[in-house]
Amino acid sequence: MTNIASYIDHTLLKAESTKEQIIKLCKEAAQYEFASVCVNPAWVETAASELQDSKVKVCTVIGFPLGASTSETKAFETTDAISKGAGEIDMVINIGALKSGNTEQVKNDIEAVVKAAKGHAIVKVIIETSLLTDEEKVEACRLAKQAGADFVKTSTGFSTGGATVEDVKLMRETVGAELGVKASGGVRSLEDLQSMVDAGATRIGASSGAQIMQGLSSQSDY
Repeated sequence: MTNIASYIDHTLLKAESTKEQIIKLCKEAAQYEFASVCVNPAWVETAASELQDSKVKVCTVIGFPLGASTSETKAFETTDAISKGAGEIDMVINIGALKSGNTEQVKNDIEAVVKAAKGHAIVKVIIETSLLTDEEKVEACRLAKQAGADFVKTSTGFSTGGATVEDVKLMRETVGAELGVKASGGVRSLEDLQSMVDAGATRIGASSGAQIMQGLSSQSDY
């Protein structure tokens, strides 16, 4: 497996995160050349400023972590984040609507964000696998694909569970080769990352990105 750093969204989404911690996150991301940093919307401008001379993208989260804000709010959040420097958008689906069987509402919700981001940022759709049945996971992935999203993503990291190899495999089977699959939540080691990539993940959300890379540097077989 080559260029592991390019798989990683270096993530810090805790409510108590400080400016100093966000700056440290960005410095680590630039050092290791991660795909992006993933921060809350309030930190997008800070991250964009810190990373302006690097290739690392700024990713932010929309409707986070519950997915229960309105489509109009999610679209505005997306536009606002892009204007402040975000190049990647990780939005949470309306989980309650999905579990109510209202697939049209779920699709329209995703489409609102995709439309707001079009031409400016890629969209990853967080389906929150720990709250869904396998049938609902498949339906959520199918709706994300229909709505024009670029990725499906397992988890927020703030619910009852994170990414599993089984969920990543199911998501990859559902979306095929056209969409990316992001495994997020509980990926803390090089072994964890490798297992997710083997299952079909093309991006990894991790707060332990620096530790993963330090582990990589101590292993000669990668």
